[in-house]
Amino acid sequence: MRKEHKGKEAIPKRKGEFVNGAKDTLPLVMGAIPFGIVFGAVAVTTGLSSWGTVGLSSLVYAGSAQFIAIGLVAQGVTTGLVILTTLVINLRHALYAASLGAYMKHLPQRWLVPLGFWLTDETYAVAIRRYVSKDNSPHKHWYYLGSAIAMYVNWQLCTVVGIVAGYQLQNFAELGLDYAMVVTFIGITVPFITNWPMLICALAAGTTAVLCSAVPNRMGLMIAAVIGIAAGMIVECWIRPKARNK
Repeated sequence: MRKEHKGKEAIPKRKGEFVNGAKDTLPLVMGAIPFGIVFGAVAVTTGLSSWGTVGLSSLVYAGSAQFIAIGLVAQGVTTGLVILTTLVINLRHALYAASLGAYMKHLPQRWLVPLGFWLTDETYAVAIRRYVSKDNSPHKHWYYLGSAIAMYVNWQLCTVVGIVAGYQLQNFAELGLDYAMVVTFIGITVPFITNWPMLICALAAGTTAVLCSAVPNRMGLMIAAVIGIAAGMIVECWIRPKARNK
């Protein structure tokens, strides 16, 4: 891959960043494949039309929120509550955006709008690692773009495959393939647990999520997020003064 040279550093060009972003996202893409297929199958078997399912994946593009939305629709919940619930579930993306904001604030709106739409857990996981790396590449947003497009195209294709499978195969959605996405999220999270505050945050959030799993409309996830963040901040505030006094 051709690279620009600045001093002693080899800086990838735009194409190199784009390709590297897509390549580094491939392991996460593999984990998302069964999740996307199961979504397509579940959506059509619960009564959503093929075009409605495709539209949900292409315009909403939020796996967990899409699953929750079709479940609520199947229960006959009002449109307003469906929108509110999916909004709450996706509030974690505001935290992702805040984390990336310092690195992307120089970009024009023609970049920020599509990159904001394509922000997912997987793309954030690989993009933030690229942004915090030591080199001074001015093209890191192309890395983000490569990751985002790889995930988006994969999700659309898997949705279509799931739609076909849902029509052709009985009980396809009950095979439990969505378990692969749980493993993927674990793979995303573990590399970020590098200190005590992060470990306590993960343990507190995970424990709370299990204990609050019966809370209606998946609000237990938001409760877990709040408690996890609070626990991590408490430990951080407790550790920091001790580190200064050493």
